[in-house]
Amino acid sequence: MNILEQQLDYPFGDTLPAPGTTMEIAPGIKWIRMALPFALDHINLWLLRDEMEDPARPGTNIQGWTVVDCCISRDESKAQWESIFATQLEGLPVLRVIVTHMHPDHIGLASWLCERWTTPTHVCRLWISATDYNIARLSIQSTTSFGGESAALFFASHGLTDPDSVEKIKGRTGYYPNLVPSVPGSFCRLMDGQDIRIGGRDWRCISGYGHAPEHMALHCKSIKVLISGDMVLPRISTNVSVYDQEPEADALRLFLESIDKFLPLDKDTLTLPSHGKPFRGLHTRITQLHDHHRDRLAEVMEACTAQPCSGADILPIMFRRKLDLHQTTFAMGESVAHLHLLWHAGQLRRSLGSDGVYRFSAG
Repeated sequence: MNILEQQLDYPFGDTLPAPGTTMEIAPGIKWIRMALPFALDHINLWLLRDEMEDPARPGTNIQGWTVVDCCISRDESKAQWESIFATQLEGLPVLRVIVTHMHPDHIGLASWLCERWTTPTHVCRLWISATDYNIARLSIQSTTSFGGESAALFFASHGLTDPDSVEKIKGRTGYYPNLVPSVPGSFCRLMDGQDIRIGGRDWRCISGYGHAPEHMALHCKSIKVLISGDMVLPRISTNVSVYDQEPEADALRLFLESIDKFLPLDKDTLTLPSHGKPFRGLHTRITQLHDHHRDRLAEVMEACTAQPCSGADILPIMFRRKLDLHQTTFAMGESVAHLHLLWHAGQLRRSLGSDGVYRFSAG
């Protein structure tokens, strides 16, 4: 546990739910932890005890569960879900699927889950923000932001020009659809400030930006629980990137403004993150994240004061460990996000060189 983590409270210690099982962390809330084949090797998913009106019998309710986030589409994940269906649902169905945002580890199995639990009398529906739903639909049909020609040109314009990396990014055309083969054809829209009744409790949607197009966290005031998705993570900082889809975005500013929306929540709030362990200390963690990005911004500003820098020039300053290409594309997006915050704030100037690379300088 690092120094920053020691400032947080992990009420369940090092206890984790075993694969294919759940762990109850509050009445009617179960924690699922599924493996991912990436450097970030797991995702947390949540089961919320629920009830919904039975359309076949007006005035009566169907008892069941709401799933929050899904994991990527692969056989191992489906097998874990089937084990959970068989042993953890207390004989009750899944009634709906809520997805915090459109990244593959969150939405990958949404179609499969919705189809798996739809019956002749009840549609198991996807609930998600409209922005993320439509970007997910676009992403399964294109390579934008995840690889291909456009992504390679964007990264090259920020200094990632070595031929091997460029060709590998161009060739990574199936990244998103391989992990998210389909998205449900219809959905229920989540909006900021909306209250959703889940199992007799109101859960408020809190929108967040910078990490995903329109991320939705869920907060239940009555039991002081926040499902934070990827907006607040206890051990690592959330990836905040600029990509070719919105090449001049000010993503980091949006992210920092978004996490401050959690400050009015109770200090004893139990935060359920998508990666890492449930924790208390939400306000402390928000302060840590602001401090982290302030320090990185100071380093970027110092480098650009010494000489004009591209996103690729900033990489070794912000990321001191060795990165593979998959990690490098995320790191490049984050480097550009830090440069863009300073550029949009008027602290840096941007110029396009004769080599087609953007560089940022102070003064």
